[in-house]
Amino acid sequence: MSNLKPFPKGFLWGGATAANQIEGGFDADGKGLSSADMVAYVPKAERGAHSASIEISSQELADILSGKKQARFPKREGIDFYHRYKEDIALFAEMGFKMLRISIHWARIFPNGYDEQPNEAGLAYYEEMFKEMHKHGIEPMVTLCHYETPLGLTEKYNGWLGREVVGHFLRYAETVFTRYKDLVKYWLTFNEINMITMHSPFTGGGVVIDRVPQAEQENAKYQALHHQFIASSLATKALHEIIPGGQMGCMLARLPHYAYTADPQDQRLAQWLNQQNLYFTDVHARGEYPKYMLRHWAENNVKIQKELSDDAILKQYPVDFISFSYYVSLTATTHDNAERVGGNLMGGVKNPYLQASDWGWQIDPIGLRITLNDMYDRYQIPLFIVENGLGAYDNVEADGNIHDDYRIAYHRAHIQQMQEAINDGVDLRGYLSWGPIDLVSMSTSEMSKRYGFIYVDIDDDGNGTKARSRKDSFFWYKKVIASNGADLS
Repeated sequence: MSNLKPFPKGFLWGGATAANQIEGGFDADGKGLSSADMVAYVPKAERGAHSASIEISSQELADILSGKKQARFPKREGIDFYHRYKEDIALFAEMGFKMLRISIHWARIFPNGYDEQPNEAGLAYYEEMFKEMHKHGIEPMVTLCHYETPLGLTEKYNGWLGREVVGHFLRYAETVFTRYKDLVKYWLTFNEINMITMHSPFTGGGVVIDRVPQAEQENAKYQALHHQFIASSLATKALHEIIPGGQMGCMLARLPHYAYTADPQDQRLAQWLNQQNLYFTDVHARGEYPKYMLRHWAENNVKIQKELSDDAILKQYPVDFISFSYYVSLTATTHDNAERVGGNLMGGVKNPYLQASDWGWQIDPIGLRITLNDMYDRYQIPLFIVENGLGAYDNVEADGNIHDDYRIAYHRAHIQQMQEAINDGVDLRGYLSWGPIDLVSMSTSEMSKRYGFIYVDIDDDGNGTKARSRKDSFFWYKKVIASNGADLS
């Protein structure tokens, strides 16, 4: 490490969150319901050790809305950031954050998604939050839609499957750009946009997939995704018109795949899985669908509906930078009987060279350097890491301390590989850890799957004082930021 150039001056260290996982106040001050508010907590014993429970059927949704299904909905509760954001931002500032990624809960601004006029209480809430960040010298990065499609759009259009939602999203985007044009420079359109087709169309786009005939469901996912691509491009156009110097990024759940063996069949499978992951950023950054996906659609009878101007819109308004989450690498094989493991919403074959987290996610810091190099070689535009972290069980000692050396080791190893990538020539602008404060897990709605440098006293059943306390990693990350990555000890 001593022979490496330091992190660049002005590197943006910080953390990343999502409104639906931290805010709470799900019905406060005129907020409407969203897709996230419908996700019930399922105890681990009922869902299996690590499986996610974020898809929803039309019958389950009806039962939730009618009250027939009784359950806890942890994302409605969050960690009460809605009322405690000043306290939490002060803690982030104590660590020295240069940037904090949050999302605006769309239904807090337009309660149904299709409303003609915005909710002033929601607009005022985020305005005060951004001012609080600036008071502490923290630059906001704002995600417009972080798994938070207003439920009204699901009920009226089946979420992003309806082309009309593009216009409603653009109204929302223009509203917040105009309101916060002096407070927010960095924006993202959709969080982990690849999840709408790769994992959960309800989480990714408010689409209740069983409302679509079985034979048309795969087509429906790609159609909803296309509408998000168009909305993203039009929002990018609007941002550049409303906020001079504003920067729009896309956001991908980067899931790099290795081939399990040197068998060319395994090599080709890994290549194809990587192409399936990267075609989302291909569209955002290059402004067109790659030909390998056009072949895939032709061979699988996928036929999306486009308006005449769509191709021109994608080409004319690409993103300014690419951001991504990185937690794991995955391994693929065509061979039978290989042991399988979990991952960030997706699993793969066990890589014998890697350790795994408490949730079975394979820990691969070198994979981050590979990812950064591959993505920068491919796109040649600035990159941000906007999610990276370790979900683990934490133990509170009798004296209240939390000794999370495992979390420090995880971040240290990944930051070392970031510096390697920067020295390789990658234009990496920032590192936002996920999540800097304990929050409700997106995939399992647990609190025991803890990522934070800050502990929040809430358990999986929602019990606790909500008190915040500093883990050992809090003081370590503070030192990292103060030294601009030079001191990782």
